[in-house]
Amino acid sequence: MDLGPLLGSTLLPFILTTLLTELLIRFLRSKGFVVRDYHKQGMKMVPRPGGPSIFAGSMASMAVLYYFMPSEGLLAMALSVAIAFAVGMLDDFFTLGGIEKPLLLTLSAVPILALGAYDYHLRFPLFGAARLSIVYPILVVLSMPVVSNTVNMIDVMNGVMSSFMIIATIPLAFFFLLQGNEEMLLASLSLISVCLAFYLYHRYPSKIFPGDSGTLALGAMYGALAIVGRAEFVGMVALFPAIINSFSYLASVKGFIEHRKVKERPIEVEGGMLKASRSMKAPITLVRMLLLDGPLSERDVAKNIAILASFSSALAILTGVMI
Repeated sequence: MDLGPLLGSTLLPFILTTLLTELLIRFLRSKGFVVRDYHKQGMKMVPRPGGPSIFAGSMASMAVLYYFMPSEGLLAMALSVAIAFAVGMLDDFFTLGGIEKPLLLTLSAVPILALGAYDYHLRFPLFGAARLSIVYPILVVLSMPVVSNTVNMIDVMNGVMSSFMIIATIPLAFFFLLQGNEEMLLASLSLISVCLAFYLYHRYPSKIFPGDSGTLALGAMYGALAIVGRAEFVGMVALFPAIINSFSYLASVKGFIEHRKVKERPIEVEGGMLKASRSMKAPITLVRMLLLDGPLSERDVAKNIAILASFSSALAILTGVMI
């Protein structure tokens, strides 16, 4: 493996994301772009969104990789991330509706389809590949907003989303390593590097929140990685806790409703501890389910989610081996 692409996919995005996040924290505070951290007692205000630094780090690494190994797959991934980031920025500053956001996110599938950066032979564990020449493009259009929103909805508290993405991307990297797919391996390392750099500021207690621009961009990159790299089932298994969280939420609120418009919060803060809401109208979420046995600290909840993510990622690695 050449040194240039390796450094471009690991060191460059880490350094750039770190530096830009530092600058972004100061800029957002100076302009008053802060939101309340609802899981802390008092009125702690945190800068948001951190999406621009995440996007810049991702694009820089994609540009370097494309320079050394130009391909339709890398170009499609970069364009998909750019579209999802733009939708996220709109949502951060203008608050899109529960239907508008997923509809706009379907546009992130267009580069993948337009550039033909996919293979409609879907590979199943143990059973081999199945030809889905008509159905597969439809699945791509549906899966990109689903994955992006799934990552967006796992951003439940300090450090959870960024740490979850690091853990969930490891099986993809391992799968590409097994296949000898250097291009997608380096792209997955880039995603891990960006998430790791942002995690240093997003971890408890958060100095910055990613906002929808950050979570949707990372979700689009993850989804594009799985599709372009033909690792759909590996990615699906690795994301399982986040999938459970998003579908539980959607089922309990009965539709696509922007979380900022939900009146009943699923968890409450009491004496510095988090506890599940007793309201029948409160949404069902992964965190609320974890708190059913009793109150936990924010750090303990984040730790439990990381354990679930690690278990799913281990199963995802096994899935990759079977494929």
